[in-house]
Amino acid sequence: MDETIAQLHGQSPDIGEGLRAAVALRHLADSLEAREVARARASGWSWQLIATHLDVTKQAVHKKYAHIDR
Repeated sequence: MDETIAQLHGQSPDIGEGLRAAVALRHLADSLEAREVARARASGWSWQLIATHLDVTKQAVHKKYAHIDR
């Protein structure tokens, strides 16, 4: 794990590998966030409470995930 983290901090000799890792992490983070927002909404959390936990505005989280309530 420490080797992977070291590679993500630019210590890998293969720049492409580092960039691919960054993209993979971004996709993983986006997927996790979407699942947790859906779970929060299903549990009755308000958009404001979700926004507070994500450190974004209520408007930003609602715009991004409003489709979850449909």
